[in-house]
Amino acid sequence: MKKLFVVFLVTVLIVSMAVGCRRDTAPDNTPPGDRGGITEDGLSQGRDIAKIGLGSITSINDSTEAEGDKGPTAQVDTTTAAVAFDKNDRVVKVIIDTVQTGVGFDTSGKLVTDKEGEFRTKTELGFDYNMKRVSDIGKEWFEQIAGLERWMEGKTVNEIKAMKVKERDPSHTHVPDEPDLTSTVTITVGDYLEAVEKAHRNSVAVSAGAGTLGLGHEVSIGSSESAKGDKGPVAQVDTTMAATLFDREGRVVKTLIDTAQTNVEYDTKGKLITDKEGQFKTKVELGNDYNMKRVSDIGKEWFEQIAGLEKWMEGKTVDEIRAMKVKERDPSHTHVPDEPDLTSTVTITVQDYIAAVAKSHRNAK
Repeated sequence: MKKLFVVFLVTVLIVSMAVGCRRDTAPDNTPPGDRGGITEDGLSQGRDIAKIGLGSITSINDSTEAEGDKGPTAQVDTTTAAVAFDKNDRVVKVIIDTVQTGVGFDTSGKLVTDKEGEFRTKTELGFDYNMKRVSDIGKEWFEQIAGLERWMEGKTVNEIKAMKVKERDPSHTHVPDEPDLTSTVTITVGDYLEAVEKAHRNSVAVSAGAGTLGLGHEVSIGSSESAKGDKGPVAQVDTTMAATLFDREGRVVKTLIDTAQTNVEYDTKGKLITDKEGQFKTKVELGNDYNMKRVSDIGKEWFEQIAGLEKWMEGKTVDEIRAMKVKERDPSHTHVPDEPDLTSTVTITVQDYIAAVAKSHRNAK
């Protein structure tokens, strides 16, 4: 009897261990692209990054004309999305931001906004954006966009575009009507969804697997002009953006750089000439239509030169990129690359592109 009892116990133990092993090694039916997530340090885990994209949308709808004793103000809103996708086109990580740049003129058409001023994104403004005081849910813009980004993770672009929306009031359409978002996001999301869709359309393959993703901006109004003679004022807002994937050592795996060069023109009476509903393309989107090639010393268009700069940055740290040797080509073109690998491929001024990549590293997560 004792022997039988011992045999019985051993059998039970073996069966239990076998069941336990089967539980631990049972096949995971979750699609490979859906496993894992983002660790606390931002590195992808399980869902490897297969490609990254950069997308942007620019609007001048909030620009105003001169009225009474008030001069015109050009407002350029550029919304940008940096997105990392897995091999199944699901979002691993997404960063969305908006630069809302106002350029003011007085009634005579003279520029009153400081050309050397600092222009911060909504995320960089943080609580200074001052949305919280009028928010129905008591949340600032950067808090709401973070909630929207989290909601997008793990979804395809089609699933994101299928978001249920509602109209909160005539000025706030496309407000989320998803149970997971109604208490966290009450901002209009149309441009954010479109920027993410563009990022997917523009995405390029990477071989990193894991890494941190960053988005950086550099904004200038230095080429804006006051009214002169029979010519009205012109606001030119150059918004340079960089979406960068870094490896664990902080080296660039891939960076995508683009610039939205947006002109808002007025006549001598402060009336808008530029169509508010017009299409505003980035330099990359313009392609050959940017028309740099005809004046280029090396016969290369802007999108070709920026691609050469992006390639040069791969494998380097931000400090190594900042240490690039530069020269002055002429008084209007300083900080032109003087690196052997770039002199025959990049003759554009690069300081804003380097600054945007450096900011993308600072913002990486």
